Amino acid sequence: MSTHRTSRTGSHKLPVLPLRDVVLFPHVAMPLLIGREASLAAVTAALDGNREMLLVTQRNPDVNIPATGDLYRIGVRARVQQASRLANGTTKILVDGLERVQVSRYASAKALARTKGAKAGTLLEARVEPLPFKRLRSGGSQGAETTHARIRHALGLFEEYTGMHRRLPPEVVGLLQGLDDDERIAFGMAAHLQIPIEQRQAMLGAPSLADLASQLVTVLGAELELLKLERKIDEQVRGSLFQNQREFFLQEQLRAIHRELGQEDGDEFEEMARQIAAKGLPEAVATRAQRELRRLKRSSPTSPDAAVSRGWLDWVLALPWTARTEDTADLDKARTALEGDHFGLEEVKERILDHIAVLSRVGKLPGPILCLVGPPGVGKTSLGRSIAHALDRKFVRMALGGVRDEAEIRGHRRTYIGALPGRILQAMRRAESVNPVILLDEIDKLGADWRGDPAAALLEVLDPEQNSAFNDHYLEVDYDLSQVLFITTANSLASIPEALRDRMEVIRLPGYLEPEKLAIARRFLLPRQLTSNGVPADRVTVDDDVLPAIIRGYTREAGVRDLERRIARLARKLARREWTERTRHHVGRSDLKAMLGTPQYEDEDLQLRDQVGVANGLAYTSTGGELLEIEVSIVPGRGRLQLTGTLGEVIKESAAAALSFVRAHAGALGLSPDFHRTRDIHIHLPAGATPKDGPSAGIALATALTSALTGIPVRGDVAMTGEITLRGRVLPIGGVREKGVAAHRHRIAHVIVPQGNAKDLGELPEDVRTGVTWHTVRTMEEVLALALRGAIPTLHEERVVMAVASERLS
Repeated sequence: MSTHRTSRTGSHKLPVLPLRDVVLFPHVAMPLLIGREASLAAVTAALDGNREMLLVTQRNPDVNIPATGDLYRIGVRARVQQASRLANGTTKILVDGLERVQVSRYASAKALARTKGAKAGTLLEARVEPLPFKRLRSGGSQGAETTHARIRHALGLFEEYTGMHRRLPPEVVGLLQGLDDDERIAFGMAAHLQIPIEQRQAMLGAPSLADLASQLVTVLGAELELLKLERKIDEQVRGSLFQNQREFFLQEQLRAIHRELGQEDGDEFEEMARQIAAKGLPEAVATRAQRELRRLKRSSPTSPDAAVSRGWLDWVLALPWTARTEDTADLDKARTALEGDHFGLEEVKERILDHIAVLSRVGKLPGPILCLVGPPGVGKTSLGRSIAHALDRKFVRMALGGVRDEAEIRGHRRTYIGALPGRILQAMRRAESVNPVILLDEIDKLGADWRGDPAAALLEVLDPEQNSAFNDHYLEVDYDLSQVLFITTANSLASIPEALRDRMEVIRLPGYLEPEKLAIARRFLLPRQLTSNGVPADRVTVDDDVLPAIIRGYTREAGVRDLERRIARLARKLARREWTERTRHHVGRSDLKAMLGTPQYEDEDLQLRDQVGVANGLAYTSTGGELLEIEVSIVPGRGRLQLTGTLGEVIKESAAAALSFVRAHAGALGLSPDFHRTRDIHIHLPAGATPKDGPSAGIALATALTSALTGIPVRGDVAMTGEITLRGRVLPIGGVREKGVAAHRHRIAHVIVPQGNAKDLGELPEDVRTGVTWHTVRTMEEVLALALRGAIPTLHEERVVMAVASERLS
């Protein structure tokens, strides 16, 4: 095996043939077309001499007449094997590379025309010296074997490269494998690589065969990676094109089958275009829809973009943009509809009738935002349906309980998989009109987490000044919500953000009184439950005292939900009796225990007795007004104050303020100034499983504490509500209406309220105002004078007070 070829020694003067975009390697034959005058002069000079010339590559192939600085200094001494002149004036030659040479100097000379008609040009000559590969200085045969191994490795890569390249014939590999000269093999591979001129020139100028072998391995590895990537991309594109063509062919076949069966519905895109034109879309929305339709036409039916555009167009065409229902302008008809669906709730009915009256005058009114606040079971949700019925509008209910994601209101952006519009636009799609009644149920149950605050997203929806241009994240176009009548419901306003509460008109539903419950049960609940359970109403006779007995003995609530459950149980018992007895059924008060069980509330529970250390407070909760019994016990001890009953921080502060008031007025109450040093005070609010908080129990706590320390009983027919200060002033509180209804429901005769709440008494129902005696107070002294049974004793001696306390404790 030969690793080096013996070169001719000494310098030579050769004509120069500049090459564009090509590099000639030794031991490689290459055909060339010569057309430039200088190149033709070089060929002429070579043919006139020993047929040898220097082939060197230009640095810039765009230069037509290269100077010496435009040529590389390393080229190949070649021999012209064949030369023939073509009809177009160019000359075709075949050259054979002999050896690498290095140019030491370039020079110009005048060339003579050799053939008739040829022009003489400037001949470029060069003084060259052979440039053999450097021999190994160390390593000996081991270095030669390493170089040979690299050449063989490069030849293996070249075989794979040739198999993947489309422009290289596979016979090249066979020719190179038949050679036994590593230098010839290396130059042969370099001549066939499709790489930039700079890399080919670098291979030609490699200092040693080992360096050339390393360059070949590196370049072949990089080129193979690129070819593999190109083949992979090509296969994917071909597969996609084949799948699209197959699906298109099947779609065309399906259309042809439908056409033959007479089931052709016309072009789908034309149908969408007709729908867009007939929908009456706003100009901006229509422009966007037409753009999406054009995009859909250009997209492949199976592409994700087509599915996104189709879904967007379906939503735009499904939403109501101009369709509306005509509002009723007949006040008598609307009043009849409201009275037929609900008993009582006069304020809400008056508000709706006012709205209808304005509509009849001006024809259009920006949608008001009503917020119905009240305990469960008072008919907030059903009232929204009745309002829609009275206005002859479509009704849609949207439950907000547990919603914690802002996207539930505003929708998801189309970049997300499975994106949809928010609940507001979904409700509009179900309503199929631009002026429905949308009930946002349980708005106080909204949550918030890392995905956003849905209450903040509702600000734009419920603001009459902004909802005319509501922008959903999915549609990304403005939608007009100003004609929608929004009705929200809540059990309490405390958990609704202030900014959201400011956009709503609050209407309170305090709860039903016993006469109202009785009327609702007779007119609505009993007939509905008999019908639902398959009991003929004409075969049932219910005594007049049955329903009042159920209300008093089995329920004690602000609404009528539990009452309806009791009546439903009664109807099921009658249905079971109807199965066995085909006669008329009579229900009397004596039958209730057998049909409904033992009454939960006895009459004696409502007999409010005078007691020492026990006061009746009034509280306002999310379930309505409640009677709050406060107990205080005094025992010998070291002045410790104990509070029980699952109390919040505010009510604990009220208890501390009440104790400070009693200590400050110990002399006036006949107590020793240091009574707290020898006694422990225990304040308890029953129903410990129910959390309690708020300032409205302040005066009740002070009254029960004063009664327990003085031994004077508190009147049992008195209930009170109000906040106390350290100096004994009584401050106003909220929820007077709900508390008044609770006092009337528990048969309280007298209610003490702060003077600051006197204005709220006018909003109470007529039965509550007349059935309860209302007392307004400014100071704690007035409260004690009304609540304690008898005068407050003026006792100055500690031993007498202790004797009274000991007697009471015994």
